[in-house]
Amino acid sequence: MSHRSLFYPLLLILILHSFISSAQILSLKQAVSTALTNYGTIRAKNNYASASKETIKQYKRDYLPNFSLSAQQDYGTINGQNGPQYGFGGLGTASAGPALDTQNWNAAFGALYLANVNWDFFTFGKIRERIKVANAAYQRDQNDFEQEKFQQEIRVSAAYLNLLAAQRLTISQEKNLYRAITFKNTAVIRAKNGLIAGVDSSFAKAEVSSAKIALTKARDLEQEQANRLGVLMGLTSTSYKLDTASITRIPLDLMNDTAIKSAHPVLKFYKNRFDVSEQQANYLRRLYYPTFSFFGVMQGRGSGFSSGYLLNQTAFSSSYVDGINPTRGNYLIGIGVTWNLSTLLKNHPQVRAQQYISQGLKEEYNLVDQQLHAQLALAEAKLKNALENYNEAPIQVKAASDAYLQKSVLYKNGLTNLVDLTQAIFTLNRAETDRDIAFTNVWQALLLKSAALGNYDIFINEF
Repeated sequence: MSHRSLFYPLLLILILHSFISSAQILSLKQAVSTALTNYGTIRAKNNYASASKETIKQYKRDYLPNFSLSAQQDYGTINGQNGPQYGFGGLGTASAGPALDTQNWNAAFGALYLANVNWDFFTFGKIRERIKVANAAYQRDQNDFEQEKFQQEIRVSAAYLNLLAAQRLTISQEKNLYRAITFKNTAVIRAKNGLIAGVDSSFAKAEVSSAKIALTKARDLEQEQANRLGVLMGLTSTSYKLDTASITRIPLDLMNDTAIKSAHPVLKFYKNRFDVSEQQANYLRRLYYPTFSFFGVMQGRGSGFSSGYLLNQTAFSSSYVDGINPTRGNYLIGIGVTWNLSTLLKNHPQVRAQQYISQGLKEEYNLVDQQLHAQLALAEAKLKNALENYNEAPIQVKAASDAYLQKSVLYKNGLTNLVDLTQAIFTLNRAETDRDIAFTNVWQALLLKSAALGNYDIFINEF
């Protein structure tokens, strides 16, 4: 088999492997999109907002009149008795008949057919205020949903950056382990040849073990950060290949926007909570007023007892058909007013309580606004400090790399001791770690500023 026949299949495998690897890279925007789709709290609050929207429809339909249909067919006696009565709790019967001098057990069928319309056509704005309360509650729940999405975007972005930093630290520790192994191999060979003391070889092995422990710790941190990102995305994976292209540069637009606006998702939510309480107080005040109602009734009745039953107790029929056939009808229309005067006393403490709740919600709004301004000031300071460290990090890494290269060459040639080389390795590892952290801190500071301003686009548009 020719070399060319082996080359093309191998090239195809490498291309496919490269494609699959690139397809598995998780970008920040993909991570955020997945989290907004899968995270349970966001899905729950979306359902709460939908429920509030349906409540608005329900309250709007309170304007419609009540229309009831009723039909009943009964069998029983109709003995009447002179005297007062009250059907307490619905426990009285509706039998109607003559008050005879003795009890009898004549029974027949009867029926009642009823159509009733009841319309509260003027309520001094009670229904309108209930609709306003429902609208305010919907706006609150909708903005709660939006601010939860915003908070989730911030949380996922922070977790993504932390995982990026952890992965870079793992790479730095892998490099440090490679240097320690190279140093150990050199020391072992030189010790075998009698060029250095045997203790240098033992010390070099100790440095390798230390580098392995540091690498294990870095990988453990990486797995923790990957798990946190997975939880926020609604996934169970603990290993992600992230997009590292953006983290190697600093954002372009860092200092432009510096004012917190009322459209901040968190501030809007707290403002809506106050609005709901105010609308509830207005509704409670409307309960002081009466309600004007229109009502109308159409009734049909049937009975197996004839009109002459008072004089002739045999003038009745036990036939089912005779009893349910409606032979009498009535109608009634009217206008009524209902005013519970005790409401004037009962509702006053409730209105005052709602006003205190409104004042408490207003204080919470002021506190959140104060916290956001403090967070913005902190973000500006962190951003400034992170930029300074970002500019210093490459200088530190370059100097440490040069020092390590110099000390390693000198050590191989027997011109320096083990302590100097170990110190150079330690200094280079620390410089690389500081560089990795400095890169991430710039983005973390920008994310903190974006969270304080309530504008996620400031951060995500840089990716």
